[in-house]
Amino acid sequence: MIRTANAVLPVADIDAACAFVKDCLGFETIVRRDGHAYCELGDAGVHFINAPPDADMDDPARQLVIYMDCDDVDALWAERKQAIEQLPTSHRDAPEPRANGQREFHLIHGPFLFIAGQPIAMDEAS
Repeated sequence: MIRTANAVLPVADIDAACAFVKDCLGFETIVRRDGHAYCELGDAGVHFINAPPDADMDDPARQLVIYMDCDDVDALWAERKQAIEQLPTSHRDAPEPRANGQREFHLIHGPFLFIAGQPIAMDEAS
C-alpha cells in the first residue's frame, strides 16, 4: 500500500528551492547531491532536480501545484510568517476558507504553487 507520494520537481536553482521550502514551510534538506536534493517535513517530502538547461521555467505549461495536507494551517502560517512575508505579495496569500471545503494558504516559488490546506466544515467555506 502506498502511504505517501513525493513530488520530483525540476528547478533552475536547487539551493534556492531548498531554502524556500525551509524558510517558508519548515522543511529540512535531508539529501543534497549534485543535481538532486530531498527535503522533508514529517511524512511529507519533495525532491528537487536540475531542470534541463533549455527548459523555460516561466512557461505556464511547466507550472506545477504541490498540495500539502496540514493538521493546522494557521499554526504553520504563524510559525513561518516572518519568512513568508519576505515574499512579494503577489507570491503569497494568508490562510482563508476556500469554496473547496479547505482552509488554505498559497505560496509561489518559480513555476511552483505550494498550497497548504486542511479540511473545514462546508458552512465555513467561502
